[in-house]
Amino acid sequence: MQAPTIGGVRVRKGDGETVKLPRGASLTDFAERIGVDAAALVQMLFSLGEMVTATESVNDETFELLGEELNYVVQVVSPEDEDRELLEGFDLEFGADEGDESDLVVRPPVVTVMGHVDHGKTKLLDALRNANVVDKEAGGITQHIGAYQVSAEVDGDERRITFIDTPGHEAFTAMRARGAQATDIAILVVAADDGVMPQTVEALNHAKAAGVPIVVAVNKIDKPDADPTKVRGQLTEYGLVPEEYGGDSMFVDVSAKSELNLDKLLEAVVLTADASLDLRANPTQDAQGLVVEAHLDRGRGPVATVLVQRGTLRVGDSIVAGAGYGRVRAMLDEHGENITEAYPSRPAMVLGLTAVPGAGQNFIVVEDDRMARQIAEKRESRERAAMQAKRRVRRTLEDFMASMEKGESQELNLILKGDVSGSVEALEDALSQIDVGDEVSLRVIDRGVGAITETNVDLAAASDAIIIGFNVRPQGKATEMADKEGVEIRYYSVIYQAIEEIEAALKGMLKPIYEESVLGQAEIRNIFRSSKIGNIAGCMVTSGLLRRNAKARLLRDGKIVADNLDLASLKREKDDASEVREGFECGLVLKNYQNIEIGDIVESFEMREIARS
Repeated sequence: MQAPTIGGVRVRKGDGETVKLPRGASLTDFAERIGVDAAALVQMLFSLGEMVTATESVNDETFELLGEELNYVVQVVSPEDEDRELLEGFDLEFGADEGDESDLVVRPPVVTVMGHVDHGKTKLLDALRNANVVDKEAGGITQHIGAYQVSAEVDGDERRITFIDTPGHEAFTAMRARGAQATDIAILVVAADDGVMPQTVEALNHAKAAGVPIVVAVNKIDKPDADPTKVRGQLTEYGLVPEEYGGDSMFVDVSAKSELNLDKLLEAVVLTADASLDLRANPTQDAQGLVVEAHLDRGRGPVATVLVQRGTLRVGDSIVAGAGYGRVRAMLDEHGENITEAYPSRPAMVLGLTAVPGAGQNFIVVEDDRMARQIAEKRESRERAAMQAKRRVRRTLEDFMASMEKGESQELNLILKGDVSGSVEALEDALSQIDVGDEVSLRVIDRGVGAITETNVDLAAASDAIIIGFNVRPQGKATEMADKEGVEIRYYSVIYQAIEEIEAALKGMLKPIYEESVLGQAEIRNIFRSSKIGNIAGCMVTSGLLRRNAKARLLRDGKIVADNLDLASLKREKDDASEVREGFECGLVLKNYQNIEIGDIVESFEMREIARS
């Protein structure tokens, strides 16, 4: 097979071998792996209609295009594999218990509460832990993930259960999926009066995909129109067969409002864990686990809610969480009380990190602060490269030429700031799915956790972006600066309101679509010559109406003789008229057009804007 030559440089073709690349890799990285000059790859992409420099982060599609051209299978490594490789470089391993069987001890089950919006998930957790969260949520929709531990008595023994509260709105699908991944058991809440709804099925699919046992809580059974039997029948269709019907899924009829049968629900969770799962972990090794949620606190700095999966997390440990690192300065439980240790399955709020980690990222305890900083910096640089590749707009030569012809491209740039990382991530995910056609596009150029800063306003001013604040406000002189620079900042506390308004803004950027609407026709019965204003047509309106500000066309023998004409004058007898209706006579003059004959038809029409759906 002869190697292709580009710009005098010979590029070796592969034999279908696989090349692994990290997310956000550059053409230089690819060139090094396959032993060619990066300049040749730049030229090759240019000939394929892509303008890319040798050192910028390249998205997955571009690598696939190059791979096909050069007969390589390009595999972009997943974030999990990337992280595994990174930790192996430091002689660390995430996700494995150290020691032998004798080191493992029983740990509490981690439970996720899932289900359709407004079916009572938060009310149920509320009743279980006697704390009111519902009133604090905008629109009655849970928009943050929280983790809590409760105790239950089963067969005379006190057993602990950890709950993860996942948000209910459909925009938080990604967060709910992540909740299921950190979970041992899922409680599927279904309202007895509503039955199975779309998000119930979605939650069920997440739990099945995560391979976790499901306990069904049939809620609101104290309502007059409650029908728990119907719920059992509906869920049987989705493969959840109740024990009383000969299946293996536990169904418990509860009422969060009346606090009915909550002890039975906790007992069902413990029994399911004992029967289906071997929940053990080594509490003596260095702690590992997941970041459930994280936010920036004005007084305390970055605060991460973590779930310890193995090992014991202690105050003073050197920790890496996502791209943040630091020494655990303090730990708080779900009630805000200080704790010194967090054992497996224990949720805790950790203070002392340098940056806000992303929800769903893992954390690991390492030997010292130096190693923690090195791992965090490498994670951050990889994450930044991946984000740049994701944000990079595919710029083809055709696009470039088209935008040159059209002038300015229609693109809405956004900067997202939120109170917690999970909300920002979910909002970006939801906004990226808005589709209003190819004429306009949406780009998230930056996102972050915490108050809107002057740096955000600077970036927005430089890139003509709008700043979206989700449950956050500007700090310092950011508001003044935004007014001075003409930067728009929009504030939201309910996610679907943000999605609706941004979708409306995108639709507003679309060029309007017009359709022609015929108003009426008039027949020319006579022609009067005037030295001052030219030919005046004496007409009879035969259908509809003629309107002075509307456009007109001239028809002769059914054919269009002249189109898109303006009426210079429209008179009824001797008076000016704004419109003349069917059955009336009028005189009119066509602007800059004199070639009219008796028997011609003047058709009046206007262009009306069609609303975008």
